[in-house]
Amino acid sequence: MIERQRRTKILATLGPATDPPGVLEDLFRAGVNVVRLNFSHGDPSGQAKRAADVRAAAARVGVEVGILADLPGPKIRIERFAEGKIKLKAGDRFDLVASATPPPGDTTQVGVSYLGLPQDVVAGDVLLLDDGLMQLQVIEVQGERIINTVLNDGVLSDRKGLNKQGGGLSLGALTERDKELIGIVAKIGVDFIAVSFCRNAQDMNDAREIAESHGCYAALVSKIERTEAIENLEEIVDASDVVMVARGDLGVEIGDAELPGLQKKIIKASLAQNKVVITATQMLQSMVESPIPTRAEVLDVANSVIDGTDAVMLSAETAAGMYP
Repeated sequence: MIERQRRTKILATLGPATDPPGVLEDLFRAGVNVVRLNFSHGDPSGQAKRAADVRAAAARVGVEVGILADLPGPKIRIERFAEGKIKLKAGDRFDLVASATPPPGDTTQVGVSYLGLPQDVVAGDVLLLDDGLMQLQVIEVQGERIINTVLNDGVLSDRKGLNKQGGGLSLGALTERDKELIGIVAKIGVDFIAVSFCRNAQDMNDAREIAESHGCYAALVSKIERTEAIENLEEIVDASDVVMVARGDLGVEIGDAELPGLQKKIIKASLAQNKVVITATQMLQSMVESPIPTRAEVLDVANSVIDGTDAVMLSAETAAGMYP
């Protein structure tokens, strides 16, 4: 009898749900090939412990498992509110303040982590908060203060992400923190390093140069999640060892309706240059709480495989889900 071999690999993000004894072994027996350490959460020492646990568990199961370190990148976030969260209504004025000493957040204003934001927006731009659940339209820029009109009712809480619809933010891919983390993950000894929010080939070349200066020759993964990355797709693929279709922030910037076609475009461009490609974000999102996926999720995973993806990646499903 011919043994069937699964060609599409599985990446699983580690988190609190995978920390209990025995869970890693179960993941590896279930077919996980690579684990993702998300350096946007937790501290480096905790992620280093997880890496050591992975190696020990893989040895017990008798399999080889790769380790991917995912750098935080320049994720823009709002600051904190005095009450933790606020309610906004369509038509309200709500200001974003790009200051090193922002005022306490309330129903009229909140600070923002990216101090260059006022230079990157103009009247009419739409800013998307909390993965697009809250939308603001820029009315005017006054120094470090961006005056906006709220476009929809909703609740906004501390430290939610911010994107500009259509892209166009000028901040680079590698922050000073990312550069420090590359040195740390080099010591951990990871197999892959993912560069978040890359814009062009230079971002990938810079990451490679920094990694190699630390004696690290891990494969570099470009996360395609900005409009600028789509515009420079060919050169980014060329400068990468692995390409990731990072559908979360990409969908927020360009709109979910554009995602299916772009996913196919990114996979096709990667395969044309013989680069490994990963499809990620909300592959089985319902399984954070449900023991079985929806039919739509089953079809999504299957269609990604049919498109030619080399791997699919799980995020909250394994990191924080009830059924990792």
